[in-house]
Amino acid sequence: MSKISEIETWLQENFAALLAKHQVPGAAIAVLADGEVIDHAAGVVNKGTGVESTVDSVYQIGSITKVWTTTLAMQLVDEGKLDLDRPVRDYLPEFVLGDDKAAAEITVRQLSCHTAGFEGDIFTDTGPGDDCVAKLVATLSDVPQLFPPGERFSYNNAGYCVLGRVIEVLRGRCWDDCVRDHLFAPLGLTHAASGPYDAIRYRAAIGHVSPKPGEDPVPAPVWALTRSNSPAGSTLAMRPRDLLTFVRMQLNDGKADDGTQVVLPESLLAMREPQVDVPRLGMAEHWGLGWMLFDWDGGKVIGHDGGTIGQSAFLRVVPEKGVAVALLTNGGQPMHVYQEIFAKLLDELAGVTVPERPEPNPAAAPADFSRYVGEYTSMVADTVVTEEDGRLWMQRSPKGIFAEIGAPSGKEELFPSKGDTFVAKTEQLPGVYMAHAFVGDDGHGRAQFLHTGRADRRVSP
Repeated sequence: MSKISEIETWLQENFAALLAKHQVPGAAIAVLADGEVIDHAAGVVNKGTGVESTVDSVYQIGSITKVWTTTLAMQLVDEGKLDLDRPVRDYLPEFVLGDDKAAAEITVRQLSCHTAGFEGDIFTDTGPGDDCVAKLVATLSDVPQLFPPGERFSYNNAGYCVLGRVIEVLRGRCWDDCVRDHLFAPLGLTHAASGPYDAIRYRAAIGHVSPKPGEDPVPAPVWALTRSNSPAGSTLAMRPRDLLTFVRMQLNDGKADDGTQVVLPESLLAMREPQVDVPRLGMAEHWGLGWMLFDWDGGKVIGHDGGTIGQSAFLRVVPEKGVAVALLTNGGQPMHVYQEIFAKLLDELAGVTVPERPEPNPAAAPADFSRYVGEYTSMVADTVVTEEDGRLWMQRSPKGIFAEIGAPSGKEELFPSKGDTFVAKTEQLPGVYMAHAFVGDDGHGRAQFLHTGRADRRVSP
């Protein structure tokens, strides 16, 4: 029996039980190895209707969309219409931020690898029309700059909306039309949707959320985030097999299954080149153009995760081995499912070890907490870090859109993990510690940013 056949048998015997164990209502998975794709599904796409999940069910892929948006940009590079190292204003003269000097300097490349430096959690609903992305970009005029363009990494959804708008202007079409015409069509995708009006044609999954931590998840009150964030990942949905069709093109020198050249090989290789280092957060070690880049034991891995309202998506690819795994879920505690499945599959199919997430390490406790204590802020949360009796604590207060959607607030202990990285328990993900890295220097020996993937700037001693 081949390895891929063994994996198929293992999924048939274990997938449904794993979902039930971790309160995941439904999920679908696809695996690429030895040039073959297998897929499997279990559970339901909607607990309210009881409709079963199948391999053809479409789930939202969330921020995995960013790799698709970058690929659309690289097609324009191939055509000579876009230069990654030119300022965004060369294509969008109307691009304005709170810091005009920074807005004039930010390049397309910096949008693609999250180094543009302005606040990125901007989810303003600008309506359902084809002009929604343009309208969102027009609202950024008062968004603050966290650091000079190119200085460091800070995850930026709004930056990808700006990148999506650049694509729209150069194509003369809305982002949805671009992704359908320039990726769905040449790849021959049959179960992919750019938004709810497409997704309703399929067996579409809805996200599920838990009313309180630990309670069984229930259907979310809405299907998707605002369309204005579609280039960043608010609406794109598909079955796992179609997601791996996109990956196969990435691994096949940019050619679709029928031989159509979708992207030039050199552009795809450029997407996998490290652009910036990422703080030690249990995420990627580096970021490329769109792709997260992992330096794992056994080989180089690329991928991305996605999260929308009650849906979570995971994609990992080992290019040198031609192996890829896509897992799409609709609620519960999917991180545990991801960890168990990907650890087994990537080990057996590609000889790659998926590392454990960061955990507390008392031996790593620093002698002095003064570097970390202080207040940090962003447009979506205020955080106060204090020292009490030789222990570090974090009080987080959501605001803006995060407060509206009920993001957790409260006081959590920050446990030392490694160096300037600490971890905290999270009620939303029982058994999982979330990493917090203190980075930079404010000129007085104190951390300039509290980094959780996004950099929150220090605002007080």
